[in-house]
Amino acid sequence: MEFVAEYASFLAKTVTLVVAIIVVLVTAAALRSKARRKSPGQLQVSKLNDFYKGLRERLEQSLLDKDQLKALRKQQVKSEKKHKKQPESKARVFVLDFDGDIKASATESLRHEITALLSLATPKDEVVLRLESGGGMVHSYGLASSQLARIRQAGVPLTVCIDKVAASGGYMMACIGDKIISAPFAILGSIGVVAQLPNVNKLLKKHDIDFEVLTAGEYKRTLTVFGENTEKGREKFQQDLDITHHLFKNFVSQYRPQLAIDDVATGEIWLGVAALDKQLVDELKTSDEYLAERAKQAELFLLHYAERKSLQERVGLAASSSLDRVLLSWWSRLTQQRFW
Repeated sequence: MEFVAEYASFLAKTVTLVVAIIVVLVTAAALRSKARRKSPGQLQVSKLNDFYKGLRERLEQSLLDKDQLKALRKQQVKSEKKHKKQPESKARVFVLDFDGDIKASATESLRHEITALLSLATPKDEVVLRLESGGGMVHSYGLASSQLARIRQAGVPLTVCIDKVAASGGYMMACIGDKIISAPFAILGSIGVVAQLPNVNKLLKKHDIDFEVLTAGEYKRTLTVFGENTEKGREKFQQDLDITHHLFKNFVSQYRPQLAIDDVATGEIWLGVAALDKQLVDELKTSDEYLAERAKQAELFLLHYAERKSLQERVGLAASSSLDRVLLSWWSRLTQQRFW
């Protein structure tokens, strides 16, 4: 019995110590998370020249023997010393990435990246935007486009590179560039406006369910999902779409006056090769090819503004991304989509 009592006492002390340690760790983690939420994000800057140099050196180490590699390194050292004796200021290229969803959520990072680079960039420098977006909400992409317009207004050359897609709101952003470079099979265009919503009013009536919408203002609600839509409401809704489309066309024409805007503002899309003929783009080339060429004459800096996120937010984003991939995979199977 004495042994049992001593063991119970020892166990109680151990459990108490472990619980105390856990409480301290949880409290510290909570305070750290709270401090991070209060603090702003951080601008991350990496030099792409070093990235390209690392790729080349890794390949050289794999392909060249010891003597060849030694001779090459010796030659490179001599070349670097020569350049140091004859210093010349290289142009700077600021590289930004924009991967747009329907809400243009990446605008939050883009606005801070542009603010940062405009504090140093001059007309001798260049901004390269790697853009991927199929478009989305009008007001969201309007704000994203306004952020890019700040670069043009500052007189800093802006080059937009499109590897996959820049359609609708995505092209609204792309057209601001002094130069638009597209991969041969990227999707461009869709200069149009679309809005759609279901209406279940007949289904509700069938089951004797009333749905009332009270508004103050004749056009406060033109179309509704549950109520009965009127012809007058449809006409007003269409009128609003036409006005938005007109503003979209004028915006594109402002930055790319060489376009035959009525021919391309039909809502159609074109692959890069055809888009070049339509003057929607200026050159066919991938962003990798363009940046690798620029790295030979300029210093390339990749900018990314990272928002600080709590553990719950990071877990939520990871879960959302995984769900998106699963749904896209199953949708492709169900519709038997083929890619080439």
